Amino acid sequence: MRHFRIERVKIDFTLIKSIGRMVALYFKYLLGFLALFFTCAVPAENSPVVIVNPATNPTSLVSQTALSAIFGMRLRKWEDGSPIRVYVLPDEHSLHVAFSKHVLRVFPYQLRSAWDRLVFSGTGEEPIKVLSEQQMRAAVSTMPGAIGYLSPSMVDETVKVIPLK
Repeated sequence: MRHFRIERVKIDFTLIKSIGRMVALYFKYLLGFLALFFTCAVPAENSPVVIVNPATNPTSLVSQTALSAIFGMRLRKWEDGSPIRVYVLPDEHSLHVAFSKHVLRVFPYQLRSAWDRLVFSGTGEEPIKVLSEQQMRAAVSTMPGAIGYLSPSMVDETVKVIPLK
């Protein structure tokens, strides 16, 4: 009669855990990218437009990078040295969501996180919040150095649309 001896095999679970974490992280980033990529497209005629006070003269074309810095509250002065006053709609407003995703290419919660980090660290402030597009147009039209965004149907002669690069 043969006796088989079964020995315990030690498995190093730290390697398995680290591989699992890497796969989970990769999957998380992949899902985030796909969510951003496949979000509902906004037709060009309904896409938010960036507006400034008519007295403000930014360079003829503003890049997406410059807009991200302005609305991320990292760029605080225009080329002439005058202060930039940023106006935004509430985080849950559909135009704010469309502007964040399709113009700035970030999710609204990412903007909120950046603003909160500036405020809580004492290194900056959050943008001025208005409740409606009518208030946005009125505020931007009366405040020198102001910048905001509107739906194309809300634009009138009191504000200036700036073209994007």
